[in-house]
Amino acid sequence: MYRILIINPGSTSTKIGVYEDENQVFDKTLRHTTEEIAQFATIADQKDFRRNIILDALKENNIDVKSIQVVVGRGGLLRPIPGGTYEVNDKLYEDCLKGVQGQHASNLGGILAKDIADEIGGRAFIVDPVCVDELAPVARLSGCAEIERTSIFHALNQKAIAKRYAREQGVPYDSLNLIVVHMGGGVSVGAHKNGRVVDVFNALDGDGAFSPERAGAVPVGPLVKLCFSGKYTEKEVYRMLVGNGGLNSYLGTNDFHGSLVASQNGDEKAKAVIEAFCYQIAKNVGAMAAVLEGKVDQILFTGGIAYNPEPIEEFRRMVGFIAPITVYPGEDELLALAQGGLRVMNGEEEVCVY
Repeated sequence: MYRILIINPGSTSTKIGVYEDENQVFDKTLRHTTEEIAQFATIADQKDFRRNIILDALKENNIDVKSIQVVVGRGGLLRPIPGGTYEVNDKLYEDCLKGVQGQHASNLGGILAKDIADEIGGRAFIVDPVCVDELAPVARLSGCAEIERTSIFHALNQKAIAKRYAREQGVPYDSLNLIVVHMGGGVSVGAHKNGRVVDVFNALDGDGAFSPERAGAVPVGPLVKLCFSGKYTEKEVYRMLVGNGGLNSYLGTNDFHGSLVASQNGDEKAKAVIEAFCYQIAKNVGAMAAVLEGKVDQILFTGGIAYNPEPIEEFRRMVGFIAPITVYPGEDELLALAQGGLRVMNGEEEVCVY
């Protein structure tokens, strides 16, 4: 049995958990005030502050940090890499500090994992970070030579759900063709072909369906005119697309369930937006079915929005002809991280080298 510490840093919180193999024995969300975070110039500068809070929380809950053999952190915006569980080596640690694809709190996952693991003589890993890139070469061409399609998506949950489905069917993940749809604050739709995500709509900035907070793909011509209208700064335009896009843009809220209830109670605008949300995701699923040449074993829906039965029924109506649908509501990132580390420790997977 392995005792595993999980660290999932967010912008204003750090979620931690302790697992004995796949069994959770402790979890806690450590909140950080705006004032506490504001004293640090960069994300990386927060590492000692967050490390001390984590160790204090373990001590307060009578968990001896020296009883832990493995520390797994949420992967951040590293260089594009294939999916898998990566040992946090010096190069990975350095790139987390630099934020080679941008500054994000998740970059602290690998940093904190290695710092704590080094202190206790354990091993440090990250699992399926958002920068997982397994795109087929043909999927990279955008139509504009200066812009390449990139892979940024909910890799941790998509991979965990796909592997869970494969395990439940008693078959290897790399023997299946799956379409996985993650629906949360962001939406990502990926084509999993024999264990690799060969195409996926960029979940962050400018690809695929809109979500509660992101605009997804928008018409390029009007966007260019908006950018050069003189009315908005670059930062303001980007915020329209990422953060204030999607449901936020149309309805002034990122609350999908509340918007769904409003639509059911006669709010015509909310009804139209919810219909468009489902319509765009269904179109994305159809596109990924084409990527897989129609050979789709299963369509998997996951994320918080998957708790709502109404959109799931709409998806069954619109894309159920492509393949059977299985629903895994929510996302358990702590467990997914623990499972990634455990697969390596148990010899089920080879550790990846960054």
